Parts: sequence; C-alpha cells; structure tokens
Amino acid sequence: MFDLLEEKIWFWTLLIIPVIIVLFLVLQIWKRSAQNKFANKQTMGRLSPNKSVFKSVLKIIILCLAFACFSIALVNPKVGTKLETVKREGVDIVFAIDVSKSMLAEDIAPNRLEKSKQLVTQIVNNLASDRVGIIAYAGKAFPQLPITTDYASAKMFLQNMNTNMLSSQGTAINEAIKLAKTYFDDEEQTNRVLIIISDGEDHSEEAVAIAKEANEEGIRIFTIGVGDVKGGPIPEKKNGIVLNYKKDSQGETVITRLSEETLQGIAEVANGAYINGKNTTNVVDNIREILNGMDKTEFEAKQFADFKDQFQWFLGLGIFFLLLDVFLLERKTAWLKKLNLFNENL
Repeated sequence: MFDLLEEKIWFWTLLIIPVIIVLFLVLQIWKRSAQNKFANKQTMGRLSPNKSVFKSVLKIIILCLAFACFSIALVNPKVGTKLETVKREGVDIVFAIDVSKSMLAEDIAPNRLEKSKQLVTQIVNNLASDRVGIIAYAGKAFPQLPITTDYASAKMFLQNMNTNMLSSQGTAINEAIKLAKTYFDDEEQTNRVLIIISDGEDHSEEAVAIAKEANEEGIRIFTIGVGDVKGGPIPEKKNGIVLNYKKDSQGETVITRLSEETLQGIAEVANGAYINGKNTTNVVDNIREILNGMDKTEFEAKQFADFKDQFQWFLGLGIFFLLLDVFLLERKTAWLKKLNLFNENL
C-alpha cells in the first residue's frame, strides 16, 4: 500500500472522530429529551415535517471522513516508485544495553538507562552507511532489533527500552556477548563491532572469558560505562514519584556503583577500548574515530527510491467531504421522502 509513513504521531488526531460521534449522540439524546418535554412525537412531526434523521447521521459520517482524511494527510504517506539494490560500505555494530534495575540509579542525569539511550541515539545519528542491531540484557539477553540499516526503527526500539522488559533481573554481560555472536552471520566478515553500554555490575563473572572467545571470532568489543564510581541508590517510583529506595535483605539501602574495572577488562581482551559515558560528545567522537579507522565491508541493501508524497490526495478529499458536510442540509429531499428511511414520519 504505502511504503513510508512520514509523521506517524499524527495518527493520534484520529481520536477526534470518536469524540465527534460521542458529542453527536449526546446532542441527539438531549434534543430528544427537550422535544419530549415540549410536545409528543406526532406533534413534532407536524411542526418539523422536513427534519431528516438520516441526513443528520449522514452529515456526521461525512464530517468523520473529512477528519480521517486530514489525519492521513498530516501523516504524509509516501510511495516509492521503484525498489533499488544499492551498494553500501560499512561496519556491523551491535549495541548491548543494560536494562537491569541498577540502571535506574540517578548518579548520572537523568538516570543511567536514559543516559545510555541518549548515547546510542547520538552514535546512530552520526553513522553513515553502517548497519546496527540492538540487544537488551539483564539476567538474560533479549534480541531487540536485528542487524539493519533502518536507523529510524533502531531509535524507535531504543526509546521503548525499560527495566521492566526483562523478567530475569541481575546483570549478565556474558549473555549479551553470546547473543551478539549470533547477530553476525557472515563468516568472512571481519569488521564486527559490539558496543556494551552498562554500569559494569556483572553478576555472571564469565564476561571476560566469553569476550575473549568472541574476539577470536572476529568481534571487537567496546564498552561504555554509565554511572559514577561513588555510586547512588536505586529509586523505586510510582507515577514518577520516588516512594522508596531499593534495600537489601538486611534492610540497608543498596548503593550501586560504576564498575570500570569490569568494563575495561572486557574491552582489553576483545581488542577494543573502554570509554567513560559521562560526556556524550566525547563518547560520540571516540566511537566515530574508531569506526573511521576500520576497513569497510561492501554489502547490498534494497531500498525504495524516488519517494513521492501522497498527502495532497487526502487533503483534497478531506476538503471535499468538509464542503459536502457544509452544503448538505438536514432537510428531507423528495427521494428520501419516498424511501422513508429510519421510518421517519412524513
């Protein structure tokens, strides 16, 4: 149908339609109640012989169609006139993002997880033709987005990540590395990059060994540490309000700290580098420099070319329905009198 929907957020304007319908029904009920107090149905039929219920319903349907067309016009659907196979050169990058509860700590603004998402978004914004994939991990790892060149989808999946998406809590970096190995399916490809964004708290104690194995398979691992070495408590919130802080079995407030040693150890054995994530610009510049120094592998990607806007058709149709609604009277016409729709009294 349509190959691209440019501004999907405008689909929310379709909620105007049920509001219009509800208001119409409320108005009809109120009118009926007021008329019944004034006169009975037979008397009203004689007083307003040309009033058409069908025309009133038809007008509201046309008004709803007009708003639906305007909403679709705002979304601006596009159609690609042809599908092209283009040659691109780049690096395959998998982002493994820690979504454990410790990432809610606010020792780095606004919190560790939101900072991680900001960092990945800015890195993706600075990519040219590289392919990206996303993994979420806590006690287990979960594939969030397979390798793709669709940066818009990557950022959308990224924004939906939260600490409740995985039921298995804890922090097992080794699980993320194991899953990342399955993302790279080209046996001859050498430019494989895994970027781990975490506070470094690793409960598995196997990450360094698994990282070394991954590097032997041609995967370079870079780690980005988010948080503060001084640490901070883990807030427990409801509706954005802090109710309490996470406590251990002894009732003491848990303090979670950035463990740079763990992340440095993983990067060291996997021919990578560790970057402190406090300064976003510094992180983006470092990653850009690292990627620019790598050999690029050529790959094919299919994409629609020559996208054409289609909003004008829906805009025109919406204006037509709106004008039709304005000029359509609520009085009966001769042919409607003959049909006697809705069993109206003539």
